[in-house]
Amino acid sequence: MRARRDRPHALVIGAGVSGLTTALILARDGWRVTVAADRFDRDTVSTVAGAVWEWPPSVCGRHHGQAVLARSAGWARDSYPRFARLAADPRTGVSLRPAVFYFPRPIAEDPAESAKMAEVEQFVPGFVHDAELIDAHGINPRSGMVDAYSYLAPTIDTDHYLVWLSRQAAAAGVSLTTRRIRGALAEQEDELRAEYGAELIVNCSGLGARELADDSTMQPHRGALLRMVNDGSAMTRVTAVHAVANDISTDNQDMVFIVPRGADRLLIGGLVEPDQYDTRLDLDNYPPLRGMLERCAEFLPVLRQAQLDPNDPVRVGLRPFRAGGVRLQVQPGTRIVHNYGHGGAGVTLSWGCALEVAALADMVLAGQGVA
Repeated sequence: MRARRDRPHALVIGAGVSGLTTALILARDGWRVTVAADRFDRDTVSTVAGAVWEWPPSVCGRHHGQAVLARSAGWARDSYPRFARLAADPRTGVSLRPAVFYFPRPIAEDPAESAKMAEVEQFVPGFVHDAELIDAHGINPRSGMVDAYSYLAPTIDTDHYLVWLSRQAAAAGVSLTTRRIRGALAEQEDELRAEYGAELIVNCSGLGARELADDSTMQPHRGALLRMVNDGSAMTRVTAVHAVANDISTDNQDMVFIVPRGADRLLIGGLVEPDQYDTRLDLDNYPPLRGMLERCAEFLPVLRQAQLDPNDPVRVGLRPFRAGGVRLQVQPGTRIVHNYGHGGAGVTLSWGCALEVAALADMVLAGQGVA
């Protein structure tokens, strides 16, 4: 770490999983860091995430070309060992458990899925490819699934994890300040850097990047999760992740996403609804939520006995989707590093992206990449 008197200062905008992880990596790399955001902890969209580490593309984000996915796969690989180490400490909210992905036709008949599975087998621990997983996990025989594979996946209880991240950042010297920054960053860079004494601005603002980065390609994808009791009292506890991706050849909401959360909760999902901003949804006023629950219970019949979390039954959030994938780059002619557009994969990519931001930050500090 640099000597304290020589430590440069970075302003990180955004306090979701991307912003806090980036701030922590920068602080550990010798930067003084201030995080400015209008929302923290439970108020960020990160707490709505299913937060299962997935090899890209995620089950709720299958919308990118191969070049974009290859870059994302690198960030996911860099994130995996970080989460695996954190799983050893229950205070982090991270755990490791089997994640099973199911398919309605043999994987060998789908070149994209075959290529993805080959990468998963090469890089991810605990890989198993076996159609017997379908029966072994009690999947409804009428679900139409004929193939499956599994691997050992980090799952993240975001309520606990974001608190842990915040505490780690504070322990590393990161300052948190509540502020909503408006307008294009490039047009106010000099003023912001002077105000904070910062050599660098890092934009981790998620959907806010539509304004801060003047990026009209940013689009909200509304998602929702139901929270169920998973303590063994009403049904056999579900201990593995179960997932079926959306069929992107149709507009159907046919995703199955069943994720154990912490010691006694289960998340049921999900929805992908572009350009929908209203997050005030519940089972009574929004039929697609009821359809989502019925679809998952039809897939995994044990869920028919599940009970909603009486205190926190529904969470709704807006995924920060970008058609071109994650934007992680220095904006030419500035000392602004952008790190946004993670869609439904923010947790999965968080550590890998933060490490790349730190590398770019050192380049900016050295005068490279700034026209």
